[in-house]
Amino acid sequence: MKILTCTTPGSLAYSDTPQPELKKYHALLRIRRIGICGTDLHAFEGSQPFFNYPRVLGHELAGELVAADGAPGFEIGEAVTFIPYFNCGKCVACRRGKPNCCAQIAVCGVHIDGGMAEYLQVPSYALVHGNGLSFDELALVEPLAIGAHGVRRAAVEPGEFVLVMGAGPIGLGIMEFARIAGAQVIAMDINTQRLDFCKHKLNVPHTINAATDNVDEALKAITNGDYPTVVIDATGSQRAINNGFLYLAHGGRYVLVGLQKGELIVSHPEFHKRESTLMSSRNATREDFEHVIASMKNGQVDPTNYITHRVGFDEVQAQFASWLDPKNGVIKAMITI
Repeated sequence: MKILTCTTPGSLAYSDTPQPELKKYHALLRIRRIGICGTDLHAFEGSQPFFNYPRVLGHELAGELVAADGAPGFEIGEAVTFIPYFNCGKCVACRRGKPNCCAQIAVCGVHIDGGMAEYLQVPSYALVHGNGLSFDELALVEPLAIGAHGVRRAAVEPGEFVLVMGAGPIGLGIMEFARIAGAQVIAMDINTQRLDFCKHKLNVPHTINAATDNVDEALKAITNGDYPTVVIDATGSQRAINNGFLYLAHGGRYVLVGLQKGELIVSHPEFHKRESTLMSSRNATREDFEHVIASMKNGQVDPTNYITHRVGFDEVQAQFASWLDPKNGVIKAMITI
C-alpha cells in the first residue's frame, strides 16, 4: 500500500509498505478521507510539540471497516471514524474517565504513524459508528470534537459571552459548540477573511480583528463593560495566549485549547483579583464525538461549511506547503483516497 511520510520539517515522501495484518482486538480500515489540521501543518513546518520525525501524519480520518477483532456491533463494510488518542486504560487519568489525557497516550499521526495511507490498523475500542454520515462528515468529527470538548471544559452557560481567540478549524468548532450551548460568541483573529467566514458562514454575532481593532475597547463595548466570562484560546500563539488573561471577566474561566512551546506569562495580581480559573483542554472523549455526530445529524452543525480545498492522495505532496499560506484561504483541506 502507498503511504505519505513527513520525513523532516518541510519534506514529504511517498513510499510503499505492506498492508497491515490484523492483530487481536484491532480493526483494519480502508482510509477514504483525510482531513488536514493544524497539528499536521505545524508538524510539517517543524513547530509541533511532542513530535518526532519521520512520521506518517493524519488523524482526522474516515474509512471503510475491512476487518475487525473484538468489535461487537460493527459490520464489515461499515463507514466509520475512530477516536485517534490511544490510551493505556490503567493510569490515573484513564481510571478517572479521562482517557483523552492518558499518561501513556499515543496520538495517531503524532506519537505513532497516522492515516496518510491506504489502510490503517487501530484498536477496536476506538471505533465510532458512522450513523449514516458521509465520509466527508466523518472526517470532520474529530476536529469538531476538540472544540466540543473545550466548550465542555469551560462549562459554558446560556447567555454568557465567550471569546474565542483563533478562527482556524479548531476555533470555528469551538464557536459552533459555544453557540449550541447558548453562548454569545465573540470571534477574534488577525485574518479578515476568516473573520468574514465566522460572520457569514457560522453567523457569529461579534468579531474583532486583533491586528486592527482596539481589543479592550471592542470587548467592553460588546459585553457592556463586563468582559467575557469565558475566554478560549485556539491560536497556539504565545503572544495571543498571554494577552488572553487580560480579556477575562472577574470570576471568569480561561481554557487553553491551542498549544505552543513557550511559557505562560501572567500578572499574578491581575489573575488573582479576578479569582480566575485556568485550565487546559486536550483532545476529546467519546462523549464529545457522540455530541458532534448528534449535532450533525440534527442539523445544528453543517460540516460542509468547512471544506474549502479538495485533493486526491497523489496530489498531497505537491499541494501541502500551499495550505500554510493564509492567502490561499484554507479552512479545511480534505484528501480523497
